[in-house]
Amino acid sequence: MAGKKVAAADPARSLALLWGSHTKPGRSGLTVRAIVDAAIELADAEGLEAVSMRVIAERLKAGTMTLYTHVPGKAELTDLMFDHVYGDLYADVDEPARQPDWRSALEFVARRNFDVLTRHPWIHEVPTVRTALGPNITLKYEAELRPLDGLGLTDVEMDSALALILTHVTGTARAGAEQLRTQRDSGLSDEEWWRQIAPTLTHVMSGSSIAFPTAGRVGSSVGEHFQSAMDPAHALTFGLTTILDGIALLIAARPQNDQREPDRR
Repeated sequence: MAGKKVAAADPARSLALLWGSHTKPGRSGLTVRAIVDAAIELADAEGLEAVSMRVIAERLKAGTMTLYTHVPGKAELTDLMFDHVYGDLYADVDEPARQPDWRSALEFVARRNFDVLTRHPWIHEVPTVRTALGPNITLKYEAELRPLDGLGLTDVEMDSALALILTHVTGTARAGAEQLRTQRDSGLSDEEWWRQIAPTLTHVMSGSSIAFPTAGRVGSSVGEHFQSAMDPAHALTFGLTTILDGIALLIAARPQNDQREPDRR
């Protein structure tokens, strides 16, 4: 997603903030939670690039320097925002594991994550390779691993299976956000845009020395089916089904005596 690169936060300061109290008011009466909520509301409406300490201060009718007494800067604020939006992902740490089986649990996990990314598309702008491990992100990881525990997979395979699902979810949600942004910025639906360019595209392709019979047939079929170049809901379901089929084969290949009942404590 377009936008300026978010600067890296100081890990020690971010971790202290993430695991500290967010509801205790300072001398100004402001809380970290109020600052984070205002920043998320702004990012949801205008993107992460629009978030600044000055703008947040104006929204909260406070001085900019007052905000700095609670949050050192935008980088640390971004870490707080990222952790906070996942705070209501699950009712509790065992909600995914309470689904009927491991496959239903991972479908549940995937769709919950997709919903969060759809509601907060600015998340795609946040670097996640070295995500600050706040309480909500850590709880999320625990909750999402539990359905995979006890199926005979190694710890590395459990992590890899979860990462594969979440990478698919993130990629699909990012494509969907880009699709919506393009439609909004152009003022055209995908169908309207295609009708505009189709005559020119047909003309230039007919004059090419290269034939594209397969691409033409498949592209036309997709366009007719979805009235768009893609459908995020279909892409999510198709990819998730395929990934889960692969994980099922991996689990089935394990010796029966390795498949113990998971510890739900």
